[in-house]
Amino acid sequence: MKLFLAVATGLAIATPAFSIDVQDIHGTWRLASATRKLVDTNEVIDAYGGPHPTGWINYGKDGRMMVVCAFEGRERPLANDKMTDADRIKLHKTFFAYAGEYEFDGKNVTHRIDTSWNEAWTGTSQVRELAFEDGRLILTTTPFKFNVDGRTSVITLVWEKHP
Repeated sequence: MKLFLAVATGLAIATPAFSIDVQDIHGTWRLASATRKLVDTNEVIDAYGGPHPTGWINYGKDGRMMVVCAFEGRERPLANDKMTDADRIKLHKTFFAYAGEYEFDGKNVTHRIDTSWNEAWTGTSQVRELAFEDGRLILTTTPFKFNVDGRTSVITLVWEKHP
């Protein structure tokens, strides 16, 4: 038994744990999937209008980031000069974009927003748990009230590296 413990301890010390370095997140990533867990029921649903929303995120070596996401199934207005206020509301509720500085501590990435499609976010910090799985970047939010229906949710975004 002592020999087993000594070998197990030696293997644990000799095998370094996988860690994520900030260089691992640099570059442009395309949104592969977005799911939403409803906190009150634990139900998991599509986060942004369906299984195929469109989105991009970029983490620069200079410490700045940008993200833009459009829900699947957005309706196209006839033309800019023919949009109604109802059209504008639908477009606002089915899209988000922001930019700012970011900081990565090895587990969480913090987005410090200085420009946003929604001024309520400008000047705030958004914290995302960050993980890698099969070469994909996975960002998970803390629980928050979803802007479309107000239900407390956790969003999981899976991003694929853009060549």
